[in-house]
Amino acid sequence: MICPSLLKKKGVVQADFVFFDPKLDDFHGVKILLQTYLDDTQWDLSGFVDLILAQTTVGTVVKIEGDDDNTPFSIVTALNLRRYKDHKCIKELKEFLLKVCLEKDVIKDLRLFMGEQANDVGLLVSQRVVNLPPQLLPPLYDALFDEVSWATEDEPTEELRNFFCFKCYLLVSKIYKLKHKNANQKNKRNLKRRSASDSGDEIVYIKPEDEIFHKLSLWSFSFPMQTQQVETQELKNYRLMGLVMAVEAAKIPTFRQELQSLIVET
Repeated sequence: MICPSLLKKKGVVQADFVFFDPKLDDFHGVKILLQTYLDDTQWDLSGFVDLILAQTTVGTVVKIEGDDDNTPFSIVTALNLRRYKDHKCIKELKEFLLKVCLEKDVIKDLRLFMGEQANDVGLLVSQRVVNLPPQLLPPLYDALFDEVSWATEDEPTEELRNFFCFKCYLLVSKIYKLKHKNANQKNKRNLKRRSASDSGDEIVYIKPEDEIFHKLSLWSFSFPMQTQQVETQELKNYRLMGLVMAVEAAKIPTFRQELQSLIVET
């Protein structure tokens, strides 16, 4: 699938971004995008990338039109947790999430998601370069959720169609969380912030759509990350954290609307 390209403008630089179905040639570029997906953990990342690229009916890779390097700038997909439960990478991903989840009121839900309810859960994977134009986000997510819907009707077997009948999505992302509530306000002046409903800690969302997912989430938890964070003056009072969220599929239309509004306002 090739979606209409969008224009990135920065000074006099212009680039046409094009949406493609995943393919095996994207392996190294997608692996680089996902290299810190599970923090600094040693796991079967190569196997994970193979799963993503093998699922061509649902999933999008963003590239620059005419780029000789053919470099992926973004990957987005949704993988059924039950369908791939026997793959080493999915087993290791589940082990990682259970290990880092220290919230007793959430871990039971997490176990259900990855166990009894796994057939209804899509692991929503969305990674990209930091400076990807935000105007790409609404069509990128629209493409994902439209493809999921089409797959429930167009896949050749009932079993495959059922694998895309998601009732919930599981997301693994990253945020910056304030270390101390009384930190110097000057360092936070230009940062986008929101008080987390559970703790009141201020959050900087690395990906703008995560703020919407977080607000709509059924449950969520965060955990400290060991990956070295970007050292800036603005972020010196913040710590890089992993953020895991569960979002009901019924909330996706609201997400799509709010994401469109958010990007229009920026």
